Amino acid sequence: MRIIRQGAAGEHVRDVQHRLLELGHRIDLSELEGRFGLSTEAAVRAFQRQRGLPSDGLVGTDTWAELVEAGYRLGDRTLYLRSPWFRGDDVRELQRRLNSLGFDTGKEDGIFGPGTDTAVAEFQRNTGAEVDGIVGLDTIDSLDRLRPAVEGPSRVVVRETEAVLRPLGTIEGARIAIDAGHGAGEPGNVGPHGLVEAEAAFLLAADLADELRVRGAEPTILRGGDENPTPSDRARAANVLDAALCVSLHLNAGEPEAEGACCFYYGTESTWSPAGERLAEVIVDELTTRLGLKDGRTHRLAIPLLRETRMPAVQAEVCFITRPREERLLADPSSRRELAAAIASGIERVLTSAPAEPTPS
Repeated sequence: MRIIRQGAAGEHVRDVQHRLLELGHRIDLSELEGRFGLSTEAAVRAFQRQRGLPSDGLVGTDTWAELVEAGYRLGDRTLYLRSPWFRGDDVRELQRRLNSLGFDTGKEDGIFGPGTDTAVAEFQRNTGAEVDGIVGLDTIDSLDRLRPAVEGPSRVVVRETEAVLRPLGTIEGARIAIDAGHGAGEPGNVGPHGLVEAEAAFLLAADLADELRVRGAEPTILRGGDENPTPSDRARAANVLDAALCVSLHLNAGEPEAEGACCFYYGTESTWSPAGERLAEVIVDELTTRLGLKDGRTHRLAIPLLRETRMPAVQAEVCFITRPREERLLADPSSRRELAAAIASGIERVLTSAPAEPTPS
């Protein structure tokens, strides 16, 4: 779809506005005839923040899909496992209710996949209903009668938090999915001396794969140098690989003085991945401690690659390609290997050691 932005007008803008209004966002009356003005952009940004999307005020593919998904309520449609999988807030509500009752759907991502299908069948079996995996009025009535407690952190977050306290095992033989950001036809950001993000990310991915092999892991880069799969295709490849972890490598951009490393993990206002958060924190710690990069901290994000992967996954904005000093780090093979070694050390820490106990105050 074409990107809808400030200055646009027409029925497509009116559709966006009506969806935002139904979700409780405010738009000035002067814009409601289908004009994308300042208040519409502000509403889009607020919606994006709520949904864990980049808050750029543009309605592209991801934001439009979230607007559509946000309009579904549990009971609006019959849910079951199909291809393509159902997506929406009705699925997310179903997942939250099932998880609160102890039926593990996995990540509350709003995607009706095999995990949710299994949880529905187990719920039906335990309530004496026909086990058909179909979430219609009967199954919803059963959920309503049980009135699961859904306030506070979901059980899936609690379970994952507890799991994070234990090391995953060993790096030896661990399958690691490495996503080199961008690709053919989508160069990404460009540094002041012409270094292109897609090319630099691929070189960094190759260095990271080499470093992980030395440590005994089994890394796989999710795209070739001349390829540009969709984010969903990349997530699907990581899932097929049955990777222990997935790290997507990107390079930030901003004003010439903007600098440092940051990392994103799956999360929205209502749910998040504690294992992804732990991986993000450790990678940023390694990059800042070992290489002296500024700490840009970790942040929640619900982009497709982080939402659709079944393993802990992060998007690492390793440094600012628009910062001359950091562009030089990426262009120099020796310095780039140091960046890769820091990321590999973060991966190894997550796989082999539990988090440090907090210091008593």
